[in-house]
Amino acid sequence: MHKIGIDLGGTKIEGILVDEKFNLIERKRIETHQENGYDSIVKSITSLVSELKSKTNVDTSVGVCTPGISDINSGLIKNSNTQCLIGMPLKTDIEKRLGHKIFMENDANCFALAESSLGAGKGYNIVFGVILGTGVGGGIVINGSLHKGRTNIAGEWGHHTLHPNGRQCYCGKQGCVETYISGPALENNWSVLTGKKESLQIITENHSDEKKEEWKRNFLENFGIGIANVIDILDPDAIILGGGVSNIPFLYDEGKKMIFEKVFSDSVDTPILKNKLGDSAGVFGACLLDDL
Repeated sequence: MHKIGIDLGGTKIEGILVDEKFNLIERKRIETHQENGYDSIVKSITSLVSELKSKTNVDTSVGVCTPGISDINSGLIKNSNTQCLIGMPLKTDIEKRLGHKIFMENDANCFALAESSLGAGKGYNIVFGVILGTGVGGGIVINGSLHKGRTNIAGEWGHHTLHPNGRQCYCGKQGCVETYISGPALENNWSVLTGKKESLQIITENHSDEKKEEWKRNFLENFGIGIANVIDILDPDAIILGGGVSNIPFLYDEGKKMIFEKVFSDSVDTPILKNKLGDSAGVFGACLLDDL
């Protein structure tokens, strides 16, 4: 059986068709156009699936990687930073249009699954996959299987409270990890410090003054506490970093040092690894969903 994976992102939808050994047969990316609303997204996904199916005569499974999670009782999407999906029966609506069953998981779970099976986490029994991008999320893979938890929220470290009474988060709480170390949060931190609105890449590559050091110290402190809390609870065999923020080199030396200083152990040696699949981890993770 061939596999189709769809990665629904805020700005693009990526689809791939692979064979049983995950060799790529076809790949296509289209714009999400979330400003056109929920129905437009459903139509775009189903059209992309149909197009990919036309490239093979072999039966295919379909997996969809999506921002947000499905409520364990209602099946409706919640906790999504693509707001038009919230409260909608995305899986059901896609299945109705396609006329068959699909598999669906959130983007952090798909990332963790792909990296643990095909990427940097291969060979480790317990893998915690970290998304550091527009949002902050996580996924847990234990012996090749997703650990989703009783209510389907396992791994959501981005909404742990980092600072009580801290910054307001879209989720309704205050002080979430996401409001301090997501890409937009880090850019906002820089803007508050300097009065300049600059991209994360420019901040990390083009500055080396006292303001940059202050920004970096705050970032590392929050990053260290957030990941150390995960290690204290889960004690995984490896942590894989993904998302745009994961491209910052100092996370793998100074960041790791900060994490280890804050873990409840004097012998911590958890590997903190950069992802190997890049922004294709989600779409490959979607392909893996039918094997669970």
